[in-house]
Amino acid sequence: MRYQNMYFITGTAYAGKSTMVRLLAEKHGGILCEENYHDQLLPDLDKAQFPCLTYTRDLQDWHDFIRRSPREYKAWMDGVSRECEILELRILDGLKDQGRPVFVDTNISLETLRRIAPPHHVLVMLADPRISVHRFFERPDREKQFLYRLIMEEPDPEKAMENYRQGLTLINSQETYDRFLNSGFHVILRDENRSIPQTLELAENAFGLIE
Repeated sequence: MRYQNMYFITGTAYAGKSTMVRLLAEKHGGILCEENYHDQLLPDLDKAQFPCLTYTRDLQDWHDFIRRSPREYKAWMDGVSRECEILELRILDGLKDQGRPVFVDTNISLETLRRIAPPHHVLVMLADPRISVHRFFERPDREKQFLYRLIMEEPDPEKAMENYRQGLTLINSQETYDRFLNSGFHVILRDENRSIPQTLELAENAFGLIE
């Protein structure tokens, strides 16, 4: 396998992936590749080769971002995932011989993960698709609050929010959820009654980090 020292977490939005990779890296002295870690390469990307990732880099009016139709948004997100995979693999190649475990919040496809990582080095974390859509803007991170402000600035904020949520619904579809659920990798389902330390222990067990 290509990446013997790396542990990948994939899945759906609002499932806790970012929290888990951070806690795992802290506890096990690892290297953290958190959400969107490929952004470090964004300034030098060729627009012809990476049209989806450079869309936001070169965007003049961010209101155009949230005004796209749900299908346009879904197609763009699919393209972003494909382009992110190229960049992630480029970065990970430079980390594979560091002598430390690497914990990755990843966009790499399930198909590619099956080729590059041992099965027990991939963890799927899932949240109910409805949660991923309707609680999307509850996160305090700067990016999502920026998008929320853009939507609220629209002439009809309610209509703009519904349009954006329809795009999120297409991305967080039941079909996508089921594909992750039946991937063959270890799965952790979001449980509001489970504490973060308990979820961390489940992740460690899935990765074989607890003896």
